[in-house]
Amino acid sequence: MIKKKIRNDMRKRRHKRLRMKIKGTKSIPRLCVYRSLKHVYAQIIDDDEGKTLVSASTLEPSIRTSLAKTWDKVAAGKVGEIIAKKAISTGITRVVFDRGGYKYHGRVATLASKARENGLKF
Repeated sequence: MIKKKIRNDMRKRRHKRLRMKIKGTKSIPRLCVYRSLKHVYAQIIDDDEGKTLVSASTLEPSIRTSLAKTWDKVAAGKVGEIIAKKAISTGITRVVFDRGGYKYHGRVATLASKARENGLKF
């Protein structure tokens, strides 16, 4: 019998492989991206202490009210802008990008490019 692979389980396996290579430190934290069907989330994490330093998502009222849809590339770009501005205001300029097992394409790539445009280096 052929066993059907579940997409999210495959993504989690890819993410686990990526996390073996990527680690966020206090000087260079990790920018982690998660996308659901309706929202996009981004966090900057210090893995040494296990703390989230900065976060942004399409659930925030400041982003949500200015968007027609919270699940498209425009929304992901807005989250990238906000996370970059928050990070720079807290003194973070360099990060390691963790794509969360997703392809570097579409919403993930848009979020990353907008974060770069607004001052984050990775």
